[in-house]
Amino acid sequence: MALAGKTAIVTGAGSGINLAFARLLLRKHCNVVFADLALRPEAKEVVDAHSSASRSPARAVFQETNVREWPQLERMFHTASKEFGGADIVCPGAGVYEPPFSSFWHPPGSPASRDPRDSSRYALLDINLTHPIRTTQLAIAHFLSRRRSSSSPSASSSTSHQPPTVTNHVIHISSIAGQVTPLLAPLYNASKHAVSGFVRTMAPLDHHHGIRVTAVAPGVIDTPLWRDNPEKLRLVDESPGGDEWVTAEDVAEVMGDLVGVDE
Repeated sequence: MALAGKTAIVTGAGSGINLAFARLLLRKHCNVVFADLALRPEAKEVVDAHSSASRSPARAVFQETNVREWPQLERMFHTASKEFGGADIVCPGAGVYEPPFSSFWHPPGSPASRDPRDSSRYALLDINLTHPIRTTQLAIAHFLSRRRSSSSPSASSSTSHQPPTVTNHVIHISSIAGQVTPLLAPLYNASKHAVSGFVRTMAPLDHHHGIRVTAVAPGVIDTPLWRDNPEKLRLVDESPGGDEWVTAEDVAEVMGDLVGVDE
């Protein structure tokens, strides 16, 4: 799928991998809705530089979004429709790595936890798992609704033996933690195992509806999620043969390939 003239929604685009992916999309002339709680200075600079069509071939808009709140997830799609006529690509990339405020090792009600004992939920799972699932659900409905309203040839499922052309993408960020089982971050690992499984279950949408759901599974990424948290840096094995740092831009390039940057 050619990206020029398309529109993407990216949660967590205020920093890290998601910011790198948003930058790549903008370079390919794809509009981007930056959906996040706030923008780090480097992200704000990107949005400001792409704030109008006269300044850039693609535009960027910021939509303040708490991904734990479902009405705010719906609002991302309203913003995409209002600003750009709708979304073609959705990346529910916002995530956290076993923070003390929502961690298996800091149970609800403990001093470090902000998960109330009577809430019956973990914030980490709301962010890392429920948000990408709900966003995918909203994205599929959004894509199919746009096709019905446009009455395009690909608006409905194919009735021939030929699968429909892929016209929409949902791209998730899983992790190598979705393939391994370290004890230090049980909730994070469980969330990434679940995301990887969820993406696999979505595979038939490609053939039946031309909606491709994929994921990347990076390792240790040089982002604020790691660099700004000394307690997490202690988990990185930087000895010879140990963990190898990968840049957010490296991951973004792979994500670009998955949504068709090179086509």
